[in-house]
Amino acid sequence: MSDEQRVVLVTGAATGVGRASAVRFSESGYDVVVNYSRSEEEAGETCALVERAGRRALVHQCDVSSDEDVRAMVDRVQSEFGRLDVVVNNAGTTYFIEHQLLEEMTEEKWDRILAVNLKGPFFVTRAAAPLLKKSPCAAVVNVSSVAGIAGQGSSIAYCASKGALNTMTKSLARALAPEIRVNAVCPGPIDTRWMRAWKSDEEVQEMVAGYPLPRAAQPEDIADAVMYLAQGTSLTTGQCLVVDGGRTM
Repeated sequence: MSDEQRVVLVTGAATGVGRASAVRFSESGYDVVVNYSRSEEEAGETCALVERAGRRALVHQCDVSSDEDVRAMVDRVQSEFGRLDVVVNNAGTTYFIEHQLLEEMTEEKWDRILAVNLKGPFFVTRAAAPLLKKSPCAAVVNVSSVAGIAGQGSSIAYCASKGALNTMTKSLARALAPEIRVNAVCPGPIDTRWMRAWKSDEEVQEMVAGYPLPRAAQPEDIADAVMYLAQGTSLTTGQCLVVDGGRTM
């Protein structure tokens, strides 16, 4: 296959940053595997956007917290495309729980957040590694969060999961070098349906008002960083790129 037939797998690609990344990759000449967990209709919309850019889209439903299902997904990628060049671990979940409400952060909620946000990227990267190693430009980009740096976010467990993802990014970068580069992007607030389920427009504006760049990110802002880490650099690995309007300076 030529370089024009590169393939990217984007988890959680039905909406938000996942969709924006899928579209951006398609515009750069990649065929796209559109993974989703529950949002089937939205995943179909992402698929249509990829195809509108003239690239092939493969939609695959899979909960990334299931190692068995993840391995089946990667097997399908190999069967359908015969190659994989980039993985974007974007799938994530949370519960919106004020940090001081310790009793509301139940074990069940802890387990679900860690299963999706931490074990999921590991499962996907592990399953994809043999195929990625055959690519001359292999990269993994984990979509993390400044919550994993500052300890502020939707819940304590969410912050902890992203902090662990940042550390795992470095571990995987060492383990998979030199064939596969592994990096993370750490967004601040992103204007998606996730945020709108938690914050009103007025609350969002109040939250970002003191930032040096006083606005919430759009999904496309984060897709820019994902694309850079995937194909805009060849000597960057093990890094966590903060994209937060200066919030954490």
